[in-house]
Amino acid sequence: MCVESDGCEIEGCSSLDEVHTLSGSMSTTLKTQPDLHPCNHRQKFRAALLKCRSPAAAAGILSFGNVLNYMDRYTVAGVLLDIKQHFSVSDTYAGLLQTVFICSFMIAAPIFGYLGDRFNRKVILSCGIFFWSAVTLCSSFISSKEHYWLFVLSRGLVGIGESSYSSIAPTIIGDLFTSNSRTMMLSVFYLAIPLGSGLGYILGSTAKDAAGDWHWALRVSPFLGMTACTLILLFVPDPKRGLADASGPKIKSHTSFVCDMRSLLKNRSFVFSSLASATVTFATGAFGTWIPQYLYRARVVQKVTEPCTVAPCSSNDSLIFGAITCVTGLLGVVIGAVTTRLCRQKTERADPLVCAVSMLGSAIFICLIFVTAKKSIEGAYVCIFIGETLLFLNWAITADILMFVVIPTRRATAVALQGFTSHLLGDAGSPSLIGLISDALQESYKSSMLWHFLSLGYALMLCPFVIVLGGMFFLATALFFLDDREKADKQIAQLTRQPSTVKVTK
Repeated sequence: MCVESDGCEIEGCSSLDEVHTLSGSMSTTLKTQPDLHPCNHRQKFRAALLKCRSPAAAAGILSFGNVLNYMDRYTVAGVLLDIKQHFSVSDTYAGLLQTVFICSFMIAAPIFGYLGDRFNRKVILSCGIFFWSAVTLCSSFISSKEHYWLFVLSRGLVGIGESSYSSIAPTIIGDLFTSNSRTMMLSVFYLAIPLGSGLGYILGSTAKDAAGDWHWALRVSPFLGMTACTLILLFVPDPKRGLADASGPKIKSHTSFVCDMRSLLKNRSFVFSSLASATVTFATGAFGTWIPQYLYRARVVQKVTEPCTVAPCSSNDSLIFGAITCVTGLLGVVIGAVTTRLCRQKTERADPLVCAVSMLGSAIFICLIFVTAKKSIEGAYVCIFIGETLLFLNWAITADILMFVVIPTRRATAVALQGFTSHLLGDAGSPSLIGLISDALQESYKSSMLWHFLSLGYALMLCPFVIVLGGMFFLATALFFLDDREKADKQIAQLTRQPSTVKVTK
């Protein structure tokens, strides 16, 4: 039988079953007591609710929240052509939407990382989701052309809300799972990045077409966000930090924020993998904002579609690009997890090496996009498919590298710092930079649609060179990965007051 914390008995359990108390703790050693009484319906409901709070369910809910995070982020990119026409802004100002979002995201991330290492994480997650959902819904009612600055500001506020989720959610999964199971669950969690991004394009495009107004694209994800907020509060636990990393006594002390930062900056695997992550976000940020625009201009140059002068604009490229991103995200994360697991049997440096090879391969196919797009849209989509698949291989692996080289009590800070670095050097500036370069090149032939297409392609050619640089950073990570993993294991042993083990196995 199972016993609630107030002494009532729940039917249908054996004496060896786990006991879930209302506080969330569990025990398997309680003895039968003579004064037990049947539970009322409310107590049975709460006990059943606690049984649903399994690690797998928690990981699934957190992954669902991550899908919504990225879906909301790229819904704007899915209707960017309409937003440009509605507010009458240039490429530079259109790219500013994503730049402001990312800037506020990365500034807030270290703050939430600090809070996530010290306070109740699921409460912070729920508040963050509620905040960005409310702001997104409110921003959908901004219609005046003179209030474009207010729309830009709203995207900055959404970035603050979403940064709480991206900084803290992976650390809960890290404390619920370990070894290959953690790799798999993190793969599912980070699958949400391309999946949510792709769904954002699809949602934006289909909602706009259905309603005949791009504002409706921003009125769907907020309601889903409220649902995720409720599920997190009900079913996601806040496990003790380091719960999955040690079988004996748990980590008993926290180091100071200054000590955490100093240790992370000395961690070479963390530093190089963060720089590599920045190159990935640079490319994905630029691609996510501009590739649908680039393909639309390619269709205009090939005379298969007419230039859009008044919103709503008729273009299926956002929808197609979103669908490709969903599929390549699934393939990339799954292939990355399986490949890494197989390669670990050959070398303990498999994680960073798989990332490096996939980055270098991705750069080749991304270069081919700009070669084929002028004559064949289908050929460009094939190159996008292969290039994105290779690029998405490293999402979950990069997070797994961090979990292995950083101790549990500073992982939220590490995730937040890595997010800050990757966005600061990556997609905080890449959408605006690409737009700025494109506008500068268009100055020579403003009236030429061919030159509008070519100028954006020349600007986007910066991305494959940055991706190659990311591959080099992952190779550097491989040089220091084993040493840093061993150091982290020794630190965990010291903090848990256990004898350290020299070799760490996955």
